[in-house]
Amino acid sequence: MKIALLTDGISPYVIGGMQKHSYYLAKYLSKNQIYVDLYHMNQSNLNIHDLTVFTEEEKKFITSIVLPFPTLDQLPGHYVRESYRYSELIFKEIKDKLNSYDFIYTKGFSGWKLIEEKQKGLICPPIGVKFHGYEMFQDAPDFKTKLQHLLLRKSVKWINQHADYVFSYGGKITEIIKELNVPVDRIIEIPTGIEPSWVTTNPIIANPIKRFVFVGRQERRKGIEELTMVLRNILNTHNFVFEFIGPIDAKKRIVASNIIYHGELRDIQQIKNILLHADVLVCPSHSEGMPNVIMEGMASGLAVLATDVGAVREELKAGNGILIRPSSIEALEKAVVAFIDMSQEELTKMKRSSIDSIKYNFLWDDIILKTIDRIKTAIKS
Repeated sequence: MKIALLTDGISPYVIGGMQKHSYYLAKYLSKNQIYVDLYHMNQSNLNIHDLTVFTEEEKKFITSIVLPFPTLDQLPGHYVRESYRYSELIFKEIKDKLNSYDFIYTKGFSGWKLIEEKQKGLICPPIGVKFHGYEMFQDAPDFKTKLQHLLLRKSVKWINQHADYVFSYGGKITEIIKELNVPVDRIIEIPTGIEPSWVTTNPIIANPIKRFVFVGRQERRKGIEELTMVLRNILNTHNFVFEFIGPIDAKKRIVASNIIYHGELRDIQQIKNILLHADVLVCPSHSEGMPNVIMEGMASGLAVLATDVGAVREELKAGNGILIRPSSIEALEKAVVAFIDMSQEELTKMKRSSIDSIKYNFLWDDIILKTIDRIKTAIKS
C-alpha cells in the first residue's frame, strides 16, 4: 500500500502537536512497510533532506517532498490565504502521481486545492482529512481569538464536508465534526498515541508535598493567565510545588520559592526527568485536540488536571485525573486544591491508572494498526 501524507510540517522541523502527530504517523506507517510520500515543509535550521529523525530502515519507505510555506501579507485572514496557496503548491507536485497512491491522508488545509479539483471531477484516490483540535469551533478566551476563529470556520467546514473521510480523535472533536454536517459513516475515530519509550518503569508513588507541572508555550488559549491567578490565590494558604516548562514571559511569572520556571526545554531527557518527579500535569486550555503533553504526562506516571475540551475526556477515562469546564478560575482552583489535599494513596492510584491507560489504549504500535485497518476499509468502500 502507498499513502500520500500531505502535511504542514513534521516535528522537529516544524514545532506543534499536529506536526508531532504527522511525524509519528509517517514513522509508524513506514515501520509497518507502508510506502509514504511525505509532503512537508521546514521552519527550522535543520537539514530536512537527510530526514535523520527516521531510521535507515524507515527511510526505505519514505519519500520526502519539501515545499516552502508561502508568506503573503499580514492583513486579516492571511493565514487562510497562505494555507490555500500552500495547498496549490502541493497540488502541482502531486497531480501527476495520483494514480500511484491508494489513499491520501491530508492534515489541516494541506489538501484544500486537491479536494477542490476532485469536486470538479478529478480522478483521485480516497482523501481523508484531519484538522486535529478544531479550535476555531471551541471556546475563545478573548475577542481577538474569536475573530481569528471566525476567519477560519468557513474554509474548515467546506474541507470537512467535501473530503471523503474525516479523521477524529473522538470526544468533543467528533461532536464538532457532526455539527459541520459530516455523515457519521465518513468519520474515522482514532486517538493519538505515544511511543513505548516514554512509558516509565519507575515505582509510582505520590510525593508528600504535591508537585504540579505545566508544559506548553505562552499562548492565550493554553490558560496560563487563569492558572497564574489560581496560584496567586493559594500561594500563601497551601503547601505545594509548581513547575512550568515553556517560554513564559518574565513579567508574568510569580516570584516564589515553590514556583519554578524552567523556560523552554528542547532536551527530551530533561523534560522526562521533571515529569517523572511530578505528580499532576495541569492542562487548563480553552481549546485543544488530543494533547500530546497529556500523553507524555500519563506515560510518566502523572495524574491529570485538564479542561473538558477537544478529546481530552478520552485521555481521562481511566479515572486518572480531574476534568473541569474551561474558562473557569473557580473550577480550576477547586481542582488544584483537591489534588493538594488528596491522600498519597489516592493520588498514587490515579498515577498508576495513567500508566495502565497508556499501555492499553495509546501506544503507537497499536494506534497505527487501527489506522491502517481503517484506511484499508476506506479504500475498499
